[in-house]
Amino acid sequence: MKPDLPASVATPAEADWVEGELVRSLMRSHRSTQFVALMVPVFIGVLWQEAPSGQLVAWGLVGAFAVGMRLWMSEQYRRHVMFRGGPEHRAFFRRWRFAFPLSAAFWGSSTLLFFDRAPLTDQFICWLMLAGLSMFSINTMSSQLATMRGYLNMLALSALSVMAWRIGVELRFSGPFYHWWLVTLLVVFWLVLREAGTRLHRTHRRNFELQFRNNQLIESLTRQTQAALDAVEIKNRFLASAAHDIRQPVHALGLYADWLRSEPELVAEIAPKIVESTKAVNQLFDSLFDLARLDSGKINLHVDTVDLAKLLRDLELQYRPLADAKGLQFRVRVRPGTTVSDPILLKRIVGNLISNAVRYTRKGGVLVAARGRYIEIWDTGVGIAPVHQSEIFREFYKVPSHGGTEEGFGLGLYIVQRLTHILGHPLTLSSRPGRGTVFRLQLDPTQPREAAERATASMSRLVP
Repeated sequence: MKPDLPASVATPAEADWVEGELVRSLMRSHRSTQFVALMVPVFIGVLWQEAPSGQLVAWGLVGAFAVGMRLWMSEQYRRHVMFRGGPEHRAFFRRWRFAFPLSAAFWGSSTLLFFDRAPLTDQFICWLMLAGLSMFSINTMSSQLATMRGYLNMLALSALSVMAWRIGVELRFSGPFYHWWLVTLLVVFWLVLREAGTRLHRTHRRNFELQFRNNQLIESLTRQTQAALDAVEIKNRFLASAAHDIRQPVHALGLYADWLRSEPELVAEIAPKIVESTKAVNQLFDSLFDLARLDSGKINLHVDTVDLAKLLRDLELQYRPLADAKGLQFRVRVRPGTTVSDPILLKRIVGNLISNAVRYTRKGGVLVAARGRYIEIWDTGVGIAPVHQSEIFREFYKVPSHGGTEEGFGLGLYIVQRLTHILGHPLTLSSRPGRGTVFRLQLDPTQPREAAERATASMSRLVP
């Protein structure tokens, strides 16, 4: 025989939802049990010739009040709570839970009217009605264990109290012996009902827990399916964009080559154009290779001390010709200093930021400055509107209407954001449309182990 598997631990969200559904189930059952009120006139009819009429009328009036109170509670639930969430159900139940033991006390007090006062046949009918009421309660109230137990306890204890008073005080233990059998039977019946109700409650709770987990599983599968569809859509857009963006410089290379073959004397004019087209193709492929390495997690970190002055001077040699070709001023301001990082990846980050600054600046210039623990890249370009500032770091995102976006995949800042997260270098952005942009890179020392963990985590987040 296989051992039972341990139950999974319920989360707070699951526990809250299950409790709310248990209350909903209790109130749904309660609304269908109002016919129990018909037992009040039946009781009075059975005992009309045996019990004092004044006591019967008083008991009936109390019963009418109890029934009216529960009807009022049902109406309030229907009007204000029925279609609301779990918290509202639990709050409603906390306000009205006193009604259940109060109703049980009313029914238990009926033994004052018939126990050892009516003929045995009438007593049997009354006991039978109370037994049926008790058994009915475990079906209607078992979804709320405390409520069911409170109802059964109040019903049994009020009846036993009346019996104890009659046997011990009024009859001074001189009554018939079957009284003791009745007490024993009532106690046994009470305990059996409590156990049966407890088992039924466990079934209710397991059903709702299973329903919650099934809903969570369906939602999770739906999210994963949507994530997969989104990934397919993104990759389709990427392939279309990649084909378009690569086609342009490659097509230009073909045209320049044909032009050079037909008119070789124009080599001085055509060669620089071929060089520029080749650079454009190389930049596009560099972006693709960076993205592939990031998504595969194959990033080899080599954390070392980085000379900031040397880093920026090397980048100046690479990007100053691009700025000069556009008629832009390119300035570098460096205070001698070092940081701890991966020199290759840090150079890639700053290089992408400088490349963006040059690309989107039509007049004015670009300033690259190292100040203490910060590297700043300023430009006088087109700027970025606030609505786009959180979007530009997304994969394949290009700001609409920005000149220059046709030259890339929209991967540069996405790669920058991924690399800065891995290295632990926070990046901030400040920009004014039409006035320019400044990126500020904070050079917190890179911790190799933490950086490796972030690289792994960064890759795992890409998998639905």
